[in-house]
Amino acid sequence: MTLAILVEPTPLEVDGNGVVTAFLEGATAEEISEQYTSLQLSDIYSVLGYYLRHKAEVDAYLLERQRQAAMIRQEAEQRFNPVGIRERLLARRNQHR
Repeated sequence: MTLAILVEPTPLEVDGNGVVTAFLEGATAEEISEQYTSLQLSDIYSVLGYYLRHKAEVDAYLLERQRQAAMIRQEAEQRFNPVGIRERLLARRNQHR
């Protein structure tokens, strides 16, 4: 007898986690299909099924991505102060006219 380990492909990599996020925000698979027109409804159900079978791992992944995004945003705001950016850009545009 041979034991084989099958690795499920992670559909999250395909959709960039937008399907799961929309699902967590209360959207149905059909509503998600309308929002992401390039995805097949069957693929959306596959992603949702994967999420429901691996909820703890996916939630941890999404939390880590949010943490990384917040850190990157904070670093960018420290390097490039967003306060007054609109005024600075408008002033720069007016100088070139």
